[in-house]
Amino acid sequence: MPLPRVVSRDHRLMATLSGKTVLVIGGSSGIGHEIARQARAEGAELTITGRDAQRLAMAAEDLGGLEAIQLDAHDETALGHLFTERPPVDHMVSMVGDSMAGGFLSTTPETMRHVLHSKFWTNWMIGRHAPSALVAGGSLTFTAGTGGRAQDGSAAYVANLGVGALVEGLAYELAPDRRVNAVAPTFMGARTRFWSDVPTDELDKQQAGFSQRVPLQRLGTVAEVASTYIHLLTNTFINGRVLVVDGGVMLDK
Repeated sequence: MPLPRVVSRDHRLMATLSGKTVLVIGGSSGIGHEIARQARAEGAELTITGRDAQRLAMAAEDLGGLEAIQLDAHDETALGHLFTERPPVDHMVSMVGDSMAGGFLSTTPETMRHVLHSKFWTNWMIGRHAPSALVAGGSLTFTAGTGGRAQDGSAAYVANLGVGALVEGLAYELAPDRRVNAVAPTFMGARTRFWSDVPTDELDKQQAGFSQRVPLQRLGTVAEVASTYIHLLTNTFINGRVLVVDGGVMLDK
């Protein structure tokens, strides 16, 4: 009688978040809040930051009580204090980065500088602090973006390319003890705060039009996008990659 086939599983490839410390920069709403919720469900010890004190307090209460720190991550001094005044963490997620619409000729210098500073420069500052802020074996996950072209969202497009380059460089420089990756969500309409200032009728129109362009014929959910971050935190052999979560919208671009 033949012996049963034994399947060897390397537990190092899928780590657990149970008992691990996770810091979500920008975890008071939207995708960041859902990442914190899913990480908490996996047994992680959570710390979230956010700029709005009231929203931060509501998020902390909704998540069942955790460490919540009011922080404007664009402030380099405040960012430095965050990392130097607390013990290192196992995993860090950055949700930092503003978005915009408009080509190079229509975008004002002020908007271009703001988005590049928010999405690239601030994440670069976070990356500089990563070696001292992460334990050995830890990970750093940034947020990029997808779904448009340079002529549709010039500043955001350039910033997303910059985040991709940052991920590649830091992943090489911090290996083998720490991993660096990013998630690139696409337009999610009212499900994120990026488009909260758009009138409801206009936002509904944009959502309907975008859904028609997505091969899956719908917008992604916050839970679907957040689960990709959790995957990057727990799969210890993904490094230097930007995982796109866009329903295939770029397939016909």
